[in-house]
Amino acid sequence: MGKGSANRIYRTNVGSILCKTFAIVALVALGGCGWTQAAVLDPKGLVGLEERDLLIKAAALMLIVIVPVFVLTFWFAWHFRASNTAARYAPHWSYSLAIDAVVWLVPALIVFVIGYLVWTNTHKLDPYKPIEAKNAPLEIDVVSEDWKWLFIYPEQTIAVVNELVFPSDRPLSLKLTSDTVMNSLYIPGLGGQIYTMAGMQTQLNLHADSPTKLVGRNTQYSGTGFPEQHFPVDATTEADFAAWIARVKQSPKTLDAATYAALAKPSGSVPITYYSAYEPDLFNKIIQKYMD
Repeated sequence: MGKGSANRIYRTNVGSILCKTFAIVALVALGGCGWTQAAVLDPKGLVGLEERDLLIKAAALMLIVIVPVFVLTFWFAWHFRASNTAARYAPHWSYSLAIDAVVWLVPALIVFVIGYLVWTNTHKLDPYKPIEAKNAPLEIDVVSEDWKWLFIYPEQTIAVVNELVFPSDRPLSLKLTSDTVMNSLYIPGLGGQIYTMAGMQTQLNLHADSPTKLVGRNTQYSGTGFPEQHFPVDATTEADFAAWIARVKQSPKTLDAATYAALAKPSGSVPITYYSAYEPDLFNKIIQKYMD
């Protein structure tokens, strides 16, 4: 193969790379127009803040590889363009110890650092780990169903469907299970997701640093009503929380065994529903029926 043919093949490959690069950049730009409004990048609590910082650190480390690749791609395309006859052409070049060392050592170092961050933060951000605060945590039992969320407040002896309200000056201590297939609770802005499974109990501790309104959702596909399985989250003041509790207690509805059996049947787009009382030990009974 002559030098002219090799140059034509090289220019063709570079052109293909550039086209793909521009396509990727365009897709990222179009898909990320609203990235500054993403709740995960605007955390409202300690756990969410720690997770955002970890995400940024991991992205910055990976950019150590990505940025030089993009820069060198454009530099090679410009330097070895057809009109630059002064560019040195070495078709028989095959190996460089320095390049080989960079190609292997830099990614290995990045993997090591990311592994260290993952290891340390996995223990630091353990969802079962209680959050230290001056006020006692608010305990809430959470049950995922088809296709809705049931929140049971043992301290206040109320139950609510598709709405989570709590005072922002108290940590949240959630116990979770499922009365259907596996789901995953996620409240962007407060913290990471946690799975809910039938016959099992998981835990999640969260905290909001100020009054705020967010949206929680199921991130584990669970069938037909999955797209509508989300709920408003309201971290409020103690006074507003007390007023909300009083409003729920005024509801004429109670969550007895028959009412719960009807609620547990598959149904989508279920409105917010308040129950002024519920069957004693309901959360444990839901878990126990799968144990038997």
